[in-house]
Amino acid sequence: MKISRKVLDRRIGIVERYQEYLPVTSKTPVVSLNEGNTPLILSEALPEFLKLRLKIYYKFEGLNPTGSFKDRGMTLAVSKAMEEGGRAIMCASTGNTSASAAAYASRCGLKCFVIVPEGQIAKGKLLQAFRYGSKVISIRGNFDDALKLGQAITQKYPIKLVNSVNPFRIEGQKTASFEIIDELGDAPEYHAIPVGNAGNITAYWKGYKEYQQAGKSEILPRMLGFQAAGAAPIVEGKPVANPKTIATAIKIGNPASWQGAVNARDESGGLIEAVTDEEISWAYRFIAEKDGVFAEPASAAAVAGVVKLAKRNYFQENTRIVVTLTGSGLKDPDYALSFDDKMECVDPDVDHIVELIGVK
Repeated sequence: MKISRKVLDRRIGIVERYQEYLPVTSKTPVVSLNEGNTPLILSEALPEFLKLRLKIYYKFEGLNPTGSFKDRGMTLAVSKAMEEGGRAIMCASTGNTSASAAAYASRCGLKCFVIVPEGQIAKGKLLQAFRYGSKVISIRGNFDDALKLGQAITQKYPIKLVNSVNPFRIEGQKTASFEIIDELGDAPEYHAIPVGNAGNITAYWKGYKEYQQAGKSEILPRMLGFQAAGAAPIVEGKPVANPKTIATAIKIGNPASWQGAVNARDESGGLIEAVTDEEISWAYRFIAEKDGVFAEPASAAAVAGVVKLAKRNYFQENTRIVVTLTGSGLKDPDYALSFDDKMECVDPDVDHIVELIGVK
């Protein structure tokens, strides 16, 4: 089936749209929620703030069906699990993976088991995992402990692990690169992305290379990965036993796709650096309040990284930067509300309300 990439069909998902580049056959039952085809939003505020002639685009993955980029990989991982006769899937998660796995499992009738670190998952994500019908197990430990448990269980029992160690996850996630090139006409000069478990930077780089080999683009971007300073094992060159950051989605001390991220950095001539929670928090508010894009804190790590590099005069002017925003800001309502004073409830009086809003 050939799809015109000038006008992408919103009625189909990434497996059907890009099947010629994916490990699927006519025997693969496609489990889809019409994921992908997310917008590439041109930032107006960020270049102005940086006082640079750059085109900066947000690849806003928060508009996938469950609100994050995880849906791209999950549609393929669950489809292949069905093809192989699976009856149940499992994942370890700091949030987004659990929501996506639960949704796609419910779509096709598979059982879904989720292992999460106690107290380290945003409420919006945990709510999704429950409401989609998965069995959620909370453990005393961190994400790395949860993933080890998931690997041990799925090696012994007939359950498919759908974390990014599953190669089909990477295959699905690479399609975001295809969409960017389809829309821009070529790859951007730079691509900035948050790095947690490192599957996404691995996937994007794979997609960029494959599309170039297929003659769809002329250049390859420099891959720019950003970890939270309190959870930066790749930057530090060693696992972090107790990762700490406000950006729970990248609060991972020993990434499963570590080597893939290093390869993407080195092959592209890019970098992987750390940004502080303060820098993440500033970027989180900036893109929402100045560009109208509400993304989760982990997404803001990539924006903070772009600002940090721009201040070092890293970017050549008149070039393009794509920044992956991995998930919706609605995923973490508690953090979203943590900055502002509590709403005041007042009488329905015109004069009082005018006084409150400062109109003269």
